[in-house]
Amino acid sequence: MIKKTTYARAGLAGNPSDGFHGKTISACIRNFSAEVTLVEDRLIVIERNPAMDPLSFSTTEEMINHSEIYGYYGMIRLLHATCSLFFKTCPVRPHVGHGFRITYKSDIPRQVGLGGSSAVVVALLKALIEFTGTEAMYPPEDIATMAWEVENKELGITAGLQDRVIQAHGGLLYMDFDREYMAAHGHGKYERLDPALLPPAFIAYTHQPRKYSGQMHNPIRFAHEQGDANIVKAMWEFARYANEAKGVLQGGDQIVFGKFMGMNWQLRRALYGDELLGKDNLQMIEIASKHHCPAKLPGSGGAVIGIYERADQLSELIDDYKKAGYSCIKVEWDDGRGV
Repeated sequence: MIKKTTYARAGLAGNPSDGFHGKTISACIRNFSAEVTLVEDRLIVIERNPAMDPLSFSTTEEMINHSEIYGYYGMIRLLHATCSLFFKTCPVRPHVGHGFRITYKSDIPRQVGLGGSSAVVVALLKALIEFTGTEAMYPPEDIATMAWEVENKELGITAGLQDRVIQAHGGLLYMDFDREYMAAHGHGKYERLDPALLPPAFIAYTHQPRKYSGQMHNPIRFAHEQGDANIVKAMWEFARYANEAKGVLQGGDQIVFGKFMGMNWQLRRALYGDELLGKDNLQMIEIASKHHCPAKLPGSGGAVIGIYERADQLSELIDDYKKAGYSCIKVEWDDGRGV
């Protein structure tokens, strides 16, 4: 039996999307994870998880609510596409009658920008690599690229590399998605950082997410591609934040690192506007600000990540988020040693 776990991820500084060929710092967090188990079987079987891919509902309201939040596609097609793409390129294939059975589960809150779908794909790729004994052929950057191709090329879903890169590597990573470098190497410049440098942090998230990613990034990406001077300038600023945040973090200055997180949010708010950001995101940031905690969106929306200094601060944050209808937890940083 092969079991692989991939953790949720959070963007901490830099560009809001790698689609702008910028720079970012991201980390994996151990609070939430996706797990894929692969066992030998006579056939190749993807066993449906009824919680993640429901085919029955108690009421029409439950059915409508599920489709409005998650759409009409679940994880099955991602798992199918992952297997298909992997074996298109892998020279090692199981013989007839020597297949495998896949089961999967995840407790990563969906549609709140914590990399839930990419975590399942990365976990499955790692399981397939171990199953075929091809570990030497697939360094983390190649696993990340293949995970990106599953959605973008196999399924035609627009997605970025950032989630897949940090989840393939684990721990804490600085990423530079320079356009020319990526064209020459097929991946960005990735630098491991020490997760022990990170300050105490919290994540708050909504239980009623809306579909943020495309709504959030598409208008800005289009303007960026058209050469809009304000958008281009903002992306340079985001990249500068990532560079300088990396430096102060490595220097041990967690307070200034927090200030860069706050600046990241302020620039994003100015760029995207309150209507596009949505009420939940604004309210969750406002609660953090009330407690003097710098915070930002860790992804496309539906959650915020912030840093705090004292235990009583965290306790008060948890209470205030709960009163407002949100969940709030202390972040458990991933050390990057894998599972």
